[in-house]
Amino acid sequence: MTDLRTAIVTGAASGMGLAVAERLVADGHNVAIFDLNGEGAQAAAAKIDGKGDRALGYQVDVTDRPAIEGAVRDVVDKIGPPTILVNNAGLTGFQPFLDITIEDWNARIEVNLTGTFHCCQVVIPHMLDAGWGRIVNISSSSTHGGVARMTHYVAAKSGVNGFSKSLALEFAGKGITVNVIPPGFIDTPMLRRAAAEGSVSMERSIASTPVGRPGRPEDIAAACAFLVSEEASYITGQILGVNGGRNT
Repeated sequence: MTDLRTAIVTGAASGMGLAVAERLVADGHNVAIFDLNGEGAQAAAAKIDGKGDRALGYQVDVTDRPAIEGAVRDVVDKIGPPTILVNNAGLTGFQPFLDITIEDWNARIEVNLTGTFHCCQVVIPHMLDAGWGRIVNISSSSTHGGVARMTHYVAAKSGVNGFSKSLALEFAGKGITVNVIPPGFIDTPMLRRAAAEGSVSMERSIASTPVGRPGRPEDIAAACAFLVSEEASYITGQILGVNGGRNT
């Protein structure tokens, strides 16, 4: 059992975020689930902790700064100041470059990059007060080599990588670490939707993955659990690929 800490995981009503939230509670932490789907966030929290004293669900749009601030205040009141933050909320999409509107572009930047900025800026003061903090930002393996028809998404997630490295340098002396996990080919509802639309081929993706299978949300959760642990205190500003050997 680890020392009890409070974590916030965004985009955690399902998929990788839910697996991370489940793992952190299993490891002895309190967890607040932030998700645009408020009912889903509350259902996920109830699934993890039926009593409601270890996991809480909130409807939060990560592009809405006042909503983030309000939810964080409630988290502090109910389960304590957050000193672990996993920014997992994301907005994907496949579109030919010439069909991308400025609205499409801005939406990916606002959710994937600016949303990460908002959450970090709201939560870091609590980490500074505690003299301890762990931030894990979820980017994408697409940032390694690019993906056709995803220029807006890849640009935003590439921004997350650079943002995280700079943030890590600024707060390294304050007991706060900042690291990035760019998942590769993880079997989530988002991936299944892309496969159903024909944007992703499951068969080709499996064939190009050296370990011969899709990743599981629990694979991402395990990496997060390590990076937010006391044992990872000397690791910051790093990009840890969890991708079955597809990217090096």
